Amino acid sequence: QVRLVESGGGLVQPGGSLRLSCAASGFTFRRYGMSWSRQGPGKARELVAKITTTGGSNYADSVAGRFTISRDYDKNTAYLQMNSLKPKAEAVYSCAARIGTTDVWGQGTRVNVTS
Repeated sequence: QVRLVESGGGLVQPGGSLRLSCAASGFTFRRYGMSWSRQGPGKARELVAKITTTGGSNYADSVAGRFTISRDYDKNTAYLQMNSLKPKAEAVYSCAARIGTTDVWGQGTRVNVTS
């Protein structure tokens, strides 16, 4: 059974940092691209970052230079390092595995950015 479990969300002040984790199981992690998306209150889901099987990455313009996506093949885990967080980054962050033509999602982890 394919499963993605996110963790690492929480409350952070503007300008702070968080690292989100996405633990994968039930599929061959190294064979599929991974991504992080977010959905803020009353907003549509936004793709934040994605990483290929060989480590190539892409970012939304809104986070480029501040967020870093990575993956650990030994731990079957994807990460999203978020620095210089802004209040508008407040959202539920979810990871996804691109398996074939389907995105499989985790349940998400909430990030609150407030002073």
